[in-house]
Amino acid sequence: MNNSNDFQKAVSARHYLGRINPVLVIWFCLLFATISAAQTDFTRRQYEEDFDYLWQSIADDYAYLDQKQTDWKKVKDIYRPGLNAVRTRGEFVGLLESMLEELYDSHTHLNTNTPSSPRLVPSGADIWAEWINGRILITEVRPESRADRAGIRIGMQLVSINGVAVDEAVNRRVGKSLRTIDKVAREWALRTLLAGRRNEKRSIEVISKGKRLLVPIDDQPSAESPATTNLLESRRIEKHFGYIRINNSLGDNELIRQFDLALAAFRNTRGLVLDLRDTPSGGNTTVARGIMGRFIHRDMPYQKHSIPAEERRYATRRSWIELVSPRGEFTYRAPIVVLVNHWTGSMGEGIAIGMDGMRRATIVGTEMARLLGATSGIRLPNTGIGATFPTEKLFHVNGTPRENFVPPVSINLLLPGNQDGDAILNQGLKVLKTKR
Repeated sequence: MNNSNDFQKAVSARHYLGRINPVLVIWFCLLFATISAAQTDFTRRQYEEDFDYLWQSIADDYAYLDQKQTDWKKVKDIYRPGLNAVRTRGEFVGLLESMLEELYDSHTHLNTNTPSSPRLVPSGADIWAEWINGRILITEVRPESRADRAGIRIGMQLVSINGVAVDEAVNRRVGKSLRTIDKVAREWALRTLLAGRRNEKRSIEVISKGKRLLVPIDDQPSAESPATTNLLESRRIEKHFGYIRINNSLGDNELIRQFDLALAAFRNTRGLVLDLRDTPSGGNTTVARGIMGRFIHRDMPYQKHSIPAEERRYATRRSWIELVSPRGEFTYRAPIVVLVNHWTGSMGEGIAIGMDGMRRATIVGTEMARLLGATSGIRLPNTGIGATFPTEKLFHVNGTPRENFVPPVSINLLLPGNQDGDAILNQGLKVLKTKR
């Protein structure tokens, strides 16, 4: 059912009904509500059509099948029979989520969820962990997150998640279609498990200072009204340096105006810190180019794109370099450092590789979220469920895949001294002080 057409019909009917019996108005509203509610009920055939539409869209346009251990044809054989048990839209969402998880790609997801849906990584995650020398160590914790407040700390060794030994939990979570369970698939499973599900209470068992600790994490929504978060924060540091932190707002075009206002206050500073450590939800290239355009005086290349689907279909490669153009009333010319971490995602990663490629900033921090490519959205024809997945590969201008970029000034938060205070910011300031 076309919701837009229904809405227009309802508007026209509302003007007409305003001139007739109010009882009929009430009757019409109840009827319209019933029709709208019926949109959540679908036939087996409609579910099949939507399943096949999503599967074929991935087969045709997903940019990274060549890098995956996923047997996509096998995925259809595994999950399509599950439609026999689907009775509700929520159950269908769960089936599609499981199918997409076979790609072990945090940049691939549905645009709807149920109470049992997995939280997205990195936007819904607060713990980052890695296999290091045979152990699974927590390498970063999102500041002021629920995990942070529960006492999870960098350097703790992970033992179990919700009562299941980590290795066993990871093996259960990786896809059923994989030819080989590679390192990337295991890392995806680990971080997805640590993020948990929306209706799930998390319990993390760790070893800290030689002792085993069971740490419950309270994921219940707060009863307090959330404070309004500004799009950015700005201040001076040590009098001579400007500091601008983007608060997960790279998708809001208003950020361009606010960034201009903040930068104007730092026009005569000796250097600038651009903090992208809270950009897990990505954003859009308009905002990214708007920010980067303040730091250059001529057109500059900032990232390379390619569309693998076109080459698969026509044996003709399509790729191009995207440019940034200068903008604003002045060009900020002093040295810049860009701070990144595992919660620098998608468009935040794009700004980081762009500023590095233009040789306009020094990137300081940990590895970033390593999200794959540029995404496109589709809408399933019957249920209206949206799905997002990467259709373009993205690269640093030097040819390095964006997801493989490592900051030139790399910070290991496990090293002694790096867990006290803000090691990434402190190192960034040290870098700025060496610049002239």
